[in-house]
This record gives sequence, C-alpha cells and structure tokens, in this order.
Amino acid sequence: MMGDRDFRTTIQTALSSIGKELQLDIDPKNIQTIHLQEVVQCLRRSYFDRIDPVEIERRGFNELLSGLLRKLEYGSESKIFEIDDIKLEGQTDMIVDDAIMLFRPAQGELENPVANDVLYLNACLWIYDKTEGIVVYITGDRKETTFSLTRNKKMFEEVIRRVRVLNNLLKEQKAPILEPSAECSECQYYEKCFMKKKNSKHVDIGEMLGMGKFGNKG
Repeated sequence: MMGDRDFRTTIQTALSSIGKELQLDIDPKNIQTIHLQEVVQCLRRSYFDRIDPVEIERRGFNELLSGLLRKLEYGSESKIFEIDDIKLEGQTDMIVDDAIMLFRPAQGELENPVANDVLYLNACLWIYDKTEGIVVYITGDRKETTFSLTRNKKMFEEVIRRVRVLNNLLKEQKAPILEPSAECSECQYYEKCFMKKKNSKHVDIGEMLGMGKFGNKG
C-alpha cells in the first residue's frame, strides 16, 4: 500500500490479462479436439475447465513461462495427431536442432522431472515425430535443472487412452473419477471433489464423547 492506493489489484489484473493472452486456446465446445495439456493433468480438472470453468489467480511470471517462450523466435506452432475421429493437439515450447524443449518453473532444484511433464514431453515427441526431448526447470533465482528423454511408445499409448476417456466423458456429460495428487490442494475445483477448504467448524472430540473440557478423570 502506497498512501491510499492499493497496487495489488492492479498487479493481479495485469497478470491475469497477460495470462489470458498466453494461455492455450481450447474451445470447450469442440470435444473432438482434445489438447495434450488436458490429458496429462487431472482429467476431472480438465472436464470442469470445459463444463463449469473457474478462473485461477495468476501469481507471477513463472507461471507464464511456457506461454512467453512460445511467443518468441524459437516458439513452435501447435500440431495435430489424429486418433480415429478425435484430434489430439499438442504444442511444445521450442524445437531446437531437431530436439523438443519444454520449460517449466520450479521452486528448487529437482532430483527427478515431474510426472505430468514427462507425459507431455513424450507425447510431443510422437506428435512432432522427433526422437529426443528435454525439459528444463528454472527457479526464481534462475538456476536450471535439465532432464532428457527418448520417446516411449507405451507411455504415449496411455496418453491416447486418456484422450478417448475424456472425449467419452464430455459426450456423456459425466465427471471423471477422482485422481488425488499433491496438486489437489491448490486446484480451483477442490470443493467439487472434497470438503470446503476454509471456514470449517472446530469440533471438540472430548465434548462429543461427553468427557467435558478436561476429560473424564473418574
């Protein structure tokens, strides 16, 4: 707060505007085109994003990293992979020297790549018909951790299976099953799957059992 002016709202509005410009262009009504990001993340989240979307708060430029890179000189165009009558659309961040590259923000140096990112990168290798890929994690203080990947057919077959599942559930207007993970607590749809996050009433277990405030001492 500077004087009587609150800049937080202005900053949040600016980040939100940038986020909307850089976010993936997914048509919620076109269920015959599924974006790769939708199937490597929780299918339930992807379903609600199309059926009953809730906007998320943009917290900083790290979350916009991939979108910004795709707009630069090396940024790649999206590409379609045909699965019967369904189109799987994928977009990598960069293609450099015939290698697929993804850039992701990280809180610190990682021992292993995030599972969703491995699925995404591997699928991109098949969609773009490349054999090698790299995912680069960048921290707020610009430290890098890099992992390389050679494409794997069975992993891509799992992505294709999830494409078909999401497509069928969207047709039936039926929410996917729960896929609990560490990301659930930050998901904007948490309350659709679990209990309310805040304003929960404290319950005194002792009083419920008739033990009084300090328990039954006999």
